[in-house]
Amino acid sequence: MNNSICGADCASCPSSAGCGGCRETGGRPFHGGECILAACCRAREQEHCAQCGGACGLKAPLIEAFNALDIPDMAEVTDLNALPGAYINLAYTLPSGQTVKLLEDEKIYLGNQIEKAGSGRCYGLAADETFLLVCEYGGNGSDPEIILYKKR
Repeated sequence: MNNSICGADCASCPSSAGCGGCRETGGRPFHGGECILAACCRAREQEHCAQCGGACGLKAPLIEAFNALDIPDMAEVTDLNALPGAYINLAYTLPSGQTVKLLEDEKIYLGNQIEKAGSGRCYGLAADETFLLVCEYGGNGSDPEIILYKKR
């Protein structure tokens, strides 16, 4: 039985063991952090969400927005996945030397990883209803750099 609000297959998530369950927590499965898909589904009819695979109309405009950025060497974005912030919340070093994290570990975002052609590095994409983030990093998230952080 699927315990998600949006119809996503939460059993396939590597964090499912530490998850409080989407339905059980009202769409805040990781220590009270909001899930972008559950929030959308609560705002809409839940039956509609199950019919559109939990995307609630969020994925298509976000994919379009990422592709419109026209970032050199970044392949076309074709899909976004629900990703726990704890997995994608990298620490970035600013020019001042200060280290910052831009995401919340407890939230669930839509994002993806796309290989950067011929470089051994990847682009990391993350978004919610308020921002788009594109970063570049090496293996296992090493040496991350912010390429773009844009309010929506």
